[in-house]
Amino acid sequence: MKKRVLMGLAIISMIVVLTSCAKKPQAEIDAANAAIEAARTAEAAAYLPVEFAALQDSLNAVMTAITAKDSKLFKNFNAEAARLAEITTLANTVAANVAARKEEVKTEVSGLLTSIKTVIAENAVLIPKLPRGKEGAAVIEQIKADVATVDAAVAEAQGLFDNGSYMDALNKITAAKEKADGLNAEVKEVLTKARIRF
Repeated sequence: MKKRVLMGLAIISMIVVLTSCAKKPQAEIDAANAAIEAARTAEAAAYLPVEFAALQDSLNAVMTAITAKDSKLFKNFNAEAARLAEITTLANTVAANVAARKEEVKTEVSGLLTSIKTVIAENAVLIPKLPRGKEGAAVIEQIKADVATVDAAVAEAQGLFDNGSYMDALNKITAAKEKADGLNAEVKEVLTKARIRF
């Protein structure tokens, strides 16, 4: 009888030890969430979207695994705790890398703004040389409307750049540059066909 009681107590204490050692790794979860939030605040979603999305996906996967294990009697969260520590480290790295990426984008936008202003200036010289005729007037009016659209996009991109929204400025100026280059090529083609020097 005494052996059964001791055996029962040993089993109960073993269950208590196993279940108490397997608490949800809340400290690691909190650290990972804080690190991802710091990366979000640093604008990682805008400047390093692939890396930031991977962080969130990793955290979601670990949280799913923790939830699945949490309902079991015997749980071991060692793998999840280790993965959460990795996510925290990666999130800190991503947050630190945002500044460098921001500088790259800033430099790229600055170069595009300078480049597009050159194309706009050239277009301003070439468009008045376009031949006028029955169809020419309508074409010139369309080109002038497109130039106005480009000018507005450049002004908006410059405003975004001045406010520090470099990624938004990059998206805006890239589209405007493509449009301006297309107009430039179109105008030059028309002038070449009309044998007008430019």
